[in-house]
Amino acid sequence: MNPREFLKDKKRIVVKIGSSSLQHAETGDLDYIKLEVLVRELCNLRNQGKDVILVTSGAIAAGKKAVHIDKKDNPIAVKQACAAIGQARLMMTYQKIFAEYNQVAAQILMTKNTIVDDLNRFNAKNTFNELLKLGVIPVVNENDTVATYEIEFGDNDTLSAIVASLVDADLLILMSDINGLYTDDPNKNPEAEFISVVDRLDDKIMGMGKESTGSSVGTGGMNTKLSAAKIATCSGADMVIANASDIRILHRIMDGREHGTLFKAHKDENFDLITYVENMHK
Repeated sequence: MNPREFLKDKKRIVVKIGSSSLQHAETGDLDYIKLEVLVRELCNLRNQGKDVILVTSGAIAAGKKAVHIDKKDNPIAVKQACAAIGQARLMMTYQKIFAEYNQVAAQILMTKNTIVDDLNRFNAKNTFNELLKLGVIPVVNENDTVATYEIEFGDNDTLSAIVASLVDADLLILMSDINGLYTDDPNKNPEAEFISVVDRLDDKIMGMGKESTGSSVGTGGMNTKLSAAKIATCSGADMVIANASDIRILHRIMDGREHGTLFKAHKDENFDLITYVENMHK
């Protein structure tokens, strides 16, 4: 029997895509073909009666392109200004493509305060549930326009896992620039072995999260992905890390085919999402 057959039955799915997966490496401009394929895949899942949430990066990068800023290290105020410009442009592009498939998308911007504050968290959860009930696809990003070090998640791997936990999703898919989890950094060690399934996150697995990523655009290395896996699996969701070089891998994962690394859910009743989020960056 196919060990991933059960993925076909997942009902509420959070998909995260990184900024490096949405842009042309040469120019930093949006890759419209990839965006279009991504939206088509999400709409197809929606048409199967599944709840779908997209967590997307790319606002700051889109804003920087719009006002012709090439520098990598910018003051926080410049990043926030670029996020304000880029978020609107990014969302407009998504709305346009979703509309081609008769699908309604909604924007949700979050900070750590959205989760840590009881009333904010309650309202956010209600909004997500109402949107999903209406058949809408929420498009989530960190609110970079107002987020500073104290209230930011720092990366969308973590944000997507928090969203998965908040809405009681049963599957989180991280689309990234890597194939999944390896025993070592495959870019530096040719002997690194691919790990197809992680049954349980132990200290040995968590120790594989080195601060390395193949991208100059994204913010999350493997350590953030393993942190996301901890949040997701402890909250009762399975998680898959897969390579976004071919976005169509999404429906193959949902068909139960063996792509990426599967982290199996182990719901932990003692896991406290609020405490975990509050302790981030400490």
